[in-house]
Amino acid sequence: MHRRYLVPGVLAASLLLTIPASAAEGTVGAPGIGDPYYPASGNGGYDVSHYDLRLKYQPATDLLEGTATILATTTQALSRFNLDFGLDVSEVRVNGKKAAFARSGEQELEVTPSATLPKGKALSVVVRYADKPSEVKINGWTSWVRTPDGAVAAQEPESAAWWYPSNDHPLDKATYDISVSVPDGTQAISNGTLQSQSSKLGWTRFDWRSSKPQATYLTTLAIGRFDITKDTTADGLPVVNAYSRDLGANGGAARASIERTTEVAEWLTEVFGPYPFDALGGYAPNVTSGFALETQTRPFYSPKQFANGANVSVVVHELAHQWYGDSVSVKGWKDIWINEGFARYSQWLWSEKEGEGTAQELADYTYALHPADDPFWTVKPGDPGPDDQFAGAVYDRGALALQALRNEVGDDTFFELLKGWPAEHAYGNASVGDFVAYAERVSGKPLAGFFDTWLYQPTRPASPAAAGGRSLHAPERPASWKQIAATNTVHDHR
Repeated sequence: MHRRYLVPGVLAASLLLTIPASAAEGTVGAPGIGDPYYPASGNGGYDVSHYDLRLKYQPATDLLEGTATILATTTQALSRFNLDFGLDVSEVRVNGKKAAFARSGEQELEVTPSATLPKGKALSVVVRYADKPSEVKINGWTSWVRTPDGAVAAQEPESAAWWYPSNDHPLDKATYDISVSVPDGTQAISNGTLQSQSSKLGWTRFDWRSSKPQATYLTTLAIGRFDITKDTTADGLPVVNAYSRDLGANGGAARASIERTTEVAEWLTEVFGPYPFDALGGYAPNVTSGFALETQTRPFYSPKQFANGANVSVVVHELAHQWYGDSVSVKGWKDIWINEGFARYSQWLWSEKEGEGTAQELADYTYALHPADDPFWTVKPGDPGPDDQFAGAVYDRGALALQALRNEVGDDTFFELLKGWPAEHAYGNASVGDFVAYAERVSGKPLAGFFDTWLYQPTRPASPAAAGGRSLHAPERPASWKQIAATNTVHDHR
């Protein structure tokens, strides 16, 4: 995982040195949205409602040309504001007028409009740019990966800065229109629904639309030569899956897994409630990475996820995120448990459904794997810190906490919680504390102490065994364990 390590105090001091005297006429939007894990992520002073991206990409040279139109509303008077972006910019316009712009830090694009913007004003920002994203390093790395026939943008917690300017934090979600022109014979895959496709003078343009709020890191773009399959769910939603034509030995297993997307999504609606978006699917490009990512409506899967054969469990994990992580997103990155703990637990529920080990049996086995002195228990899923944000304990200890909660409140209340949470916070943001309060309200039980034990104490809690007790002496390994464990690299975003 690639992270930025500027601490808030150092960041604030360095930024004070860069504010020009002219900024005194108004107020300067903060260069970060306020996330303590990533102080430079996002920006202050405005709220984005829509991104319109018009792109052209040449795979042979890695040249990306773009015009981004950002629609927003100011949340304070602004004499200057920032966008998160790393590529070379040629022009910026604010509300139709040319604006001054400058670079600051690793990825801050500082925009100074021709006049101070009042609070509550509709804001349109047009940014024209061109660059080779794979050659642009921010904090020493790039999330833009070239493939033999194109490129892919998919990373967490950030990937937007290498292909479009944005307010790059889950707190500022927006809708998207993404139009991409590529050489004939090449395809462009993105989020949502394909609105149109047209060809002219050797170039083909693909127009994609995401009609529901979407976090920037959940936006994806894959360019290359793909085999595409299409389906519809029982509710009539379009399913689009795409596979690079050169996946090699992993190709069959990838298809055998991802082609079960419709089945898995229909099952998850029984667990989590109605699917929150208007499209779904998945894609497997020819990349060397090993992770998967819940890019909204169309998860990204590295071929290595299927190196040992078909694995539907990883599809379950990424599709569960469409409810837990995509529709309901974190308020801050410390709230990652309400993404990953629930996605891992969905794998346990799938195992239970498939008769390959109940969630309780998986909890017993997981618990027994980690003795009291195992560093596994020192990771606090409710606030793991940036270094352990994607540690295995966030997933497995996080799922253990949910099985313990199931035992504490009973199945009826537990599954009511699983459905009610994404309905109550649909298309918004929420914290671990919000979930604790919600669980207490729905169950009618005081659960703060329970969650403190399971999510915040750096020690091994008492066994999550079901009420009535059961022996934890050498529990048998559930049949699904191997496939679930094979998805542990799902959080290794290197």
